[in-house]
Amino acid sequence: MPKQEHRADFATVALWAINLARPLNGMNAWIAGLDAKMAEAAGSGADILVLPEYVSEQWLSYAPNDLAPTEEIAWMADEGELALDHLKALAAKHDIAVLAGSFPARAAGARKDGPPFVNRAFLFLPDGRMTFQDKLCLTPSEKNPDAWNLNVGAEVTFTQWRGLRIATLICLDVELPALASAIAKREPDLDLLLVPSMTEKESGYSRVFGCAKARAVELQTAVCAVGSIGSVAPDGSRPNFSGAAVFLPCEEPLGFDGRFAEIAGRADAEDDGPLLIAKDVPVGLIRELRKGGDAEVWPGSWSAEHVSFGEN
Repeated sequence: MPKQEHRADFATVALWAINLARPLNGMNAWIAGLDAKMAEAAGSGADILVLPEYVSEQWLSYAPNDLAPTEEIAWMADEGELALDHLKALAAKHDIAVLAGSFPARAAGARKDGPPFVNRAFLFLPDGRMTFQDKLCLTPSEKNPDAWNLNVGAEVTFTQWRGLRIATLICLDVELPALASAIAKREPDLDLLLVPSMTEKESGYSRVFGCAKARAVELQTAVCAVGSIGSVAPDGSRPNFSGAAVFLPCEEPLGFDGRFAEIAGRADAEDDGPLLIAKDVPVGLIRELRKGGDAEVWPGSWSAEHVSFGEN
């Protein structure tokens, strides 16, 4: 862990469930929309704005008409590279961090024996730093060699910023208890786990958000999940169903049920998608419960390595 600094007691988190059905006429339009949303989030006191997985699918609304499915990843990766400097500037301009969802990127840092692109979530900080997290476990469509054909990431990245310890797990990655167990063992002092997601159906939304709530209990930390809504423009053939939520450990001092703030899942919206402002997430109190042993029954970083299995 980096050198000690004053630890934050609260964090205000903004989560934008972007409506991907809203068409764009170019990257500048997407940046302008994000600029406005970051201004709104900053005006509400947010420390960080979190966007969903594959925000880049909205860019397909201005992609060449003859772009084949096998060419989409490379095209979105090229567009993403154009966005990086703008995203860095927006974080500095508004003095808030932004997890710019995820979009395809060339696979530096991924496994060497795989395809050339990964699904990468970029975190931009007002101090000029940029960190990233690659998706570790892919869905069948993401690894389909006749479609997107992505590579997998190889590590979990932890970031310390303004007294907060932050990590990101992309969509399906938060559904993996073994990964959460490994994180608990490696990083027992995590304040915020960010979960950008993209789910086509209510079933997928329920899996991701249900598992995100479980991770809040397992890791004794705040978990912030957000997904996209709307059918991807221009042809509307790719529906999305999601919402936004901040989950806490289910402890009496934190309100019993683990639900701190939430926008229910939905399939569409009339505007650019709802913005959830989760004001003053009590990361300091969670930290005290985690460190002081005052959680009701939480066993800490528990491992099942000692457990054997029998059969009668």
